[in-house]
Amino acid sequence: MFGLKRALGDLRPILPSLLLLWGLGIYLRITLMAAAPLAPMIREELALGESATGALTTLPLLMLAAAAMAGSFIVARLGVRNTASLALFLVLAASAARGLSPNLLWLLAATAVMGLGIAVLQPTLPAMVREHCAGRVALATAIYTNGMLVGEVIGAGLTLPLLVPLSGENWRIAVALWSLPAIPLLFALLRHGDREDTAAIKADIRQWMPRWGDPLLWRLGLLMGATAGLFFGTNAYMASILESRGEGDLLAGGLLLFNTAQVIASLLMLVLAGRLVLRSGPIILMMATASLALIPFLVASGWLALWFGFLVSLASGVQLILLLSLPPALARRGETAAMAAGMFTIGYGACFLVPLIGGALADSLSEPRLALLPVLLFGLLMSLQPTSLASSIRAALAARNQEQGPHPEIETSHDVHTPSNCDRE
Repeated sequence: MFGLKRALGDLRPILPSLLLLWGLGIYLRITLMAAAPLAPMIREELALGESATGALTTLPLLMLAAAAMAGSFIVARLGVRNTASLALFLVLAASAARGLSPNLLWLLAATAVMGLGIAVLQPTLPAMVREHCAGRVALATAIYTNGMLVGEVIGAGLTLPLLVPLSGENWRIAVALWSLPAIPLLFALLRHGDREDTAAIKADIRQWMPRWGDPLLWRLGLLMGATAGLFFGTNAYMASILESRGEGDLLAGGLLLFNTAQVIASLLMLVLAGRLVLRSGPIILMMATASLALIPFLVASGWLALWFGFLVSLASGVQLILLLSLPPALARRGETAAMAAGMFTIGYGACFLVPLIGGALADSLSEPRLALLPVLLFGLLMSLQPTSLASSIRAALAARNQEQGPHPEIETSHDVHTPSNCDRE
């Protein structure tokens, strides 16, 4: 009990930052995931095909890839808090505008602008972790990722049973209602202090561009793309796959189960993240588990298939936290947002393209399950690099420490696993 009280006391100075990170994580995903459960209603009203329906979920991912660099640049110009506030307002406005869409073109345009806001906002979260919670990198990453995953459950799992009835079975009103939680978050963010001074921001302007020649950046970006592709692709096409098997009545429960798995993963990582961060083995294991579990999800039926979908989501949730914890722990000073933006550019670019190819394949052959075949193959391919990933992480950590020494606020005994830690043990 005394140890718990002491631990809570240690967290008190950063508790406001942790709560804000958690809330921002939730909102990042609510508006994104609300499209999947509403897909049948939108598809029927606007007469959409599989590719267009899937784009409602995957188009913001393309914007995450295309505009992540803008987030890094704006952070360097304006600082973390100002950038996050601007991006959050953009997400709020565009999310509400989706509900006013008279046609597909308007809907896709509003979705793209919303994705632009998310793309600018997301790289600020690792930068906030480094700036405000540097002594608890793994914990803070797990907390904001928990918020993202809770947001996925809320957006995907509660839209049909809660928002649709409240909106009078009107998908436009349901989409607009999900924009409202951004308002209190925006006020809280504007009141939150920014520890960077103007001189530091200007000094870091040269470091907004990722190190594109770094093999680790590409490995992590492609791993993120495979992980996100498994999750978002399954979410986007679950309705079509279940309807093709005559199991459309399982959609609400299936989406809730699938997205709840990621919340469970994030709760596990609140305890385990400090032990697993910077280890390549868990990353590869989770990648392989999520990919292989997709096979029985596609070939089985009923709740058995949905429970394998649960495993896909659980493994990809653990994987996401492991990957997101790396920029604050590995990036050189002033380059956290840049490294995160590079990962998002590569990862979400792949995440958009691979499921889109699957949607076109499913449309051409009239078999919805084929929509996830490219995602499956990509995930299996990315599971085959344990040795190269481990050596790249060690090299990045050595370069960071050689340049500036271990960061004084990062607790290497908990958050960073290094060979010297092993030697001492």
